[in-house]
Amino acid sequence: MIRRTSDSWMPDIFNDFFDNSWMERPTYTAPAINVMENEKEYEVELAAPGLDKEDFKVHVDAENNLHIEMEKKAETKEGKKHGRYLRREFSYEKFQQTLLLPDDVDAEKIEAKVEKGVLNVRLPKKDNIQKADAVKQIAIQ
Repeated sequence: MIRRTSDSWMPDIFNDFFDNSWMERPTYTAPAINVMENEKEYEVELAAPGLDKEDFKVHVDAENNLHIEMEKKAETKEGKKHGRYLRREFSYEKFQQTLLLPDDVDAEKIEAKVEKGVLNVRLPKKDNIQKADAVKQIAIQ
């Protein structure tokens, strides 16, 4: 009987026999996100090393939520082998983040671009937003 003593889906006997215990096992974490604000706009930065603009979808829904989706599929291809695979590495990453947009964002002017491994989403503020008074007087009846 073979017992599994590691988090690998393959029994340890295969790791010992083929000596593939040195192979790095992927760990999955959500990309880092920064959100900045200045007087004219908000800016969202999402760490995306190795990804292209084709790997992203960015949209605003009817409830004024900003959706950022990322999906990357990669397959390590080697020349044809004679025989069958006992282990082959595939890579698949998928991430989705939803952010509630502030009321002062002009959704029609949102821009997104990928540059140097970072997705930048620029959220311009509306020009004609009237700021509420800091103090609101309540009439007593």
